Amino acid sequence: MGLHTAQKKHFPLRGIDGVFQLFDTELRKSEPDLALLSLVLGFVEHFLAVNRVVPINVPGVRFEPLEPDCPNSCFPTVELGMISALHERFTAQIRGAVDLSQYRHPAGGSSRDLVKKVSDVIWNSLSRSYFKDRAHIQSLFSLITGTKLDSSGVAFAVVAACQVLGLRDVHLGLSEDHAWVIFGKNGEETAEVTWHGKGNEDRRGQTITTGVNEKGSYMKCTRNMEVAFMVCAINPSLDLHTDSSELLQLQQKLLWLLYDRGDLERYPMAMGTLADLEDQEPIPGKESPIQIHLKAVGSAQKYYNNEHIYPFMYLAGFHYRHRNSQDQPRQTAVFSALHDADCFAHLLRFYDGICKWEEGSPTPVLHVGWATYLVQSLSRFDSQVRQKVSIITKEPESQDEDDQSSDDPRDGRRRGPRRESKLEEQQTQQGLPSLPTSGASSPPGPLPAAPPKKVAAEVGGRRRSSHQGRGVDVEGKTKSPPSPTSSNPSSPPPAQQQGGGGGPGGPVVVFQSEKMKGMKGLLCAAKVNSSAIKLQLTAQSQVQMKRQKSTPAGDYSMSFLKRQRKSL
Repeated sequence: MGLHTAQKKHFPLRGIDGVFQLFDTELRKSEPDLALLSLVLGFVEHFLAVNRVVPINVPGVRFEPLEPDCPNSCFPTVELGMISALHERFTAQIRGAVDLSQYRHPAGGSSRDLVKKVSDVIWNSLSRSYFKDRAHIQSLFSLITGTKLDSSGVAFAVVAACQVLGLRDVHLGLSEDHAWVIFGKNGEETAEVTWHGKGNEDRRGQTITTGVNEKGSYMKCTRNMEVAFMVCAINPSLDLHTDSSELLQLQQKLLWLLYDRGDLERYPMAMGTLADLEDQEPIPGKESPIQIHLKAVGSAQKYYNNEHIYPFMYLAGFHYRHRNSQDQPRQTAVFSALHDADCFAHLLRFYDGICKWEEGSPTPVLHVGWATYLVQSLSRFDSQVRQKVSIITKEPESQDEDDQSSDDPRDGRRRGPRRESKLEEQQTQQGLPSLPTSGASSPPGPLPAAPPKKVAAEVGGRRRSSHQGRGVDVEGKTKSPPSPTSSNPSSPPPAQQQGGGGGPGGPVVVFQSEKMKGMKGLLCAAKVNSSAIKLQLTAQSQVQMKRQKSTPAGDYSMSFLKRQRKSL
């Protein structure tokens, strides 16, 4: 079955307006033809970005200037014959390979076996070896003419193929870095249909098990949102430094069409793309980019539990581009930022949030690329600026019992303070002196204090009640010598004393992630040790899973990173 008569009337499509009218007509239907629209966009992108040559050298394709006075700005005319042939080829391939009578039809939707079969048809039509991350291979035009698709393109092709088969319950599921399909009654079922990273080919047909699915913070696309997905997937790049102005105009106009219809309300990333396009070439009478960015953030907060990061990245990019006023040169603004301790503190909070977000994920996120950018960012700040920031940690890193062996059977597990010593401990805590780096100064006693390491001393100015009895014997008496800290005006306050650098009145950063806690001393050092930071930021990703398996809930200690000290 080919194109309908109403669809054929739009051809040939001349210029951006012709493509716009086709999309406008299809979006008014309950089931816009995904295959047709994807083929049209792929055709236009191919001749404007992939094979951008002199128009007279392309047989069978006509080019018309977008503006009469600008002959260099050309747009390919989309002829009915070519698009109709590609559309029929795709539908024939799908219907010829899938026999619906062989699969059961559960109430309210499609079966998993049927969805798996459709994904196998798409998968087996791809070339066996090609670079899967190359540009311009996201549309059905690339599949039919070049047998190549990227990861998200495969998922979209499966949905389009299911639509050809009349499976209206199959839709696209999207997170910020992956795509799959949802099906069944109310979209309750999920299935992998494409690769995600390396070595995941065998997961096709299986239920999505990632954390984003468990939290329910992914996008369950409607048909119009799937149209928005293909519009966002337009890649206008000609090379690393040049974009096609025609494709940018087409993408901007189509996104405004979807935005004005309300189809982007639950699509924050699409709104971010539109806002960036509007920031480059604003259309008179439309909303400002900042308003669209804020709507994207609000959409992520309202519909996706505030667990999407791209709307905030789009907004941050907008502020970065517009942070300088008209009377302040950009160089002066950058120079001022690099000498502002608050800017450095915000940078640390950003990376701490990324590291905290990664904790507990089955897939490490912070690869060496993140570490390289972190080192570059740190190196731009002078050591005097970095040392103005006081760094403390949210959870105490008390490793006393974990770092030493003791014959005392009482010295093995963490214990809370005895009630009769609580008041005395609070008084001692308020005058807590600098912890020594060796145990030579510790007085003898039945429960000797462990030789604290630097990481054990960096616990901030306040200890939680469950760890206050560390320096108290069984009779409730404080064993450490009387500390003159509370009466010595030369001693720094505990928060500055145990933080990584910092001074009076400087910004304070509270680390919550284990990775950033481990880099506390490196971040404020006089010289940035790039090798140590890269190792710390990437290597610990491999041990997070081990810690989760063996550590009870609520215990965030890092004893697994330390070697066990031998008994003497």
